[in-house]
Amino acid sequence: MAKESFDKEIQFLRMLVLTSGAYNRKQFAERLGISVHTFDKTLKKLKEVVSTVYQQLPEEQGQEFAESLRFNYYGSAEPMLLFLFRAKSLKDSESQRIARLLSALHEQPLTAKELLDICCSDEISDVSFPDEKTIRGDLKYLAEVGVIRKEPGPRPFRYRLENDLVHALSDDELLDLFDFVDVMSNTQLPSIQGYLLRDGLRKQLSRKAEGDESLEPFLYKYHYYSRILDEAHLFPLLSAIRYRRKVEFLYFSPRMDQSYASKNTNPLFARETEGKQETALPLKVVYDHQYGRWYLLAWHSRSDIRKYRLEGMTQLEEAEVVSEDFFEKKRQLLEDRIRYSWLIDTGRPVTIQCRFMNPQADGAAHNFVKERVLQQGQWGRIVEEDELSFVFEITVNGTTEIRPWLRSFGSSCEVLSPAKLRQEMIQEWKEIAAYYESF
Repeated sequence: MAKESFDKEIQFLRMLVLTSGAYNRKQFAERLGISVHTFDKTLKKLKEVVSTVYQQLPEEQGQEFAESLRFNYYGSAEPMLLFLFRAKSLKDSESQRIARLLSALHEQPLTAKELLDICCSDEISDVSFPDEKTIRGDLKYLAEVGVIRKEPGPRPFRYRLENDLVHALSDDELLDLFDFVDVMSNTQLPSIQGYLLRDGLRKQLSRKAEGDESLEPFLYKYHYYSRILDEAHLFPLLSAIRYRRKVEFLYFSPRMDQSYASKNTNPLFARETEGKQETALPLKVVYDHQYGRWYLLAWHSRSDIRKYRLEGMTQLEEAEVVSEDFFEKKRQLLEDRIRYSWLIDTGRPVTIQCRFMNPQADGAAHNFVKERVLQQGQWGRIVEEDELSFVFEITVNGTTEIRPWLRSFGSSCEVLSPAKLRQEMIQEWKEIAAYYESF
């Protein structure tokens, strides 16, 4: 995978969704930090991918790239990162070779030598023949990702497809599994593995029930659709945490005017980027479900604990490994800093008291306000209660992160202390009320 190009297309797709076509070509290119020529080339490449991925759609629905994205806007069954994984994860030669290997293994278990002979047949004349080392590398990769498995027995080892799951289940069980994966992958934490599993199950069911449109009875709307793109860096970062590796990357803060810069290999055309080169030790990855954002919490040699948004990370590469003792000390430092964090804030702890009003509707079945506070209030506690209201108390690092949660209760929540937060909330509500004044 060409990482630099992959980063560019991730940022390209994210901006396309967030701006909804508000930028012209020049504005789009400037915001990305690329030339208009590179913008046109990237758009052309993605249109070619669209024509491949969406070739089953009616012609009028697959003509333009932006139209292809809007086509499935209310259903996140085909998220854009999955779209990119299909397009970019393998080179053309690798894609053809691996497809040929899987097709051969679909019939019967085969050895690496037998698979090499199949790949070196004359049926594909425009592709160079692989050697045995390449085939064994492909088989190792396919085994690691769970697509094939090695058969027990003496050498030479035989390989077969790992498809016992779909063959061991009845049609009804397979449909139940698909419905479960479909709901979970579209309503819980977004995960490419979930979408890939869902896609594989859908294909298997489609083979058994051709023309049955009841396979997808649900319609979804994920409000932070473009944030699924951030998952491209998630698993490399989790791997770095697991093996205690530092990472190097070019970072673009959300405050910057640019979100990407081309990686120039020709010194004659090199130019300074607005991104900042960072080297850090990843300690924890946090997902903010309220805003749909991924955060990396890492140790930095110059500023101790530092926080990064995954959407601003490009050109991610692994660096040196640190000792287990060093990693554990930094991890414990982070845990101490975020002990009272509502999300990732490492500021000074402050105790907040709020009065929540009980619902007064006639015939209310239950106190949904109290139920929500107890469910989402983390380590906070109710310190006072009567028939009309209850007082909730919690100690958090700063007030910035908890404020949207308090606002979400509307008139059912009154901040009592600290006085500064109370005044800030009063001012915010006054500003909101001003938006709705009559002209």
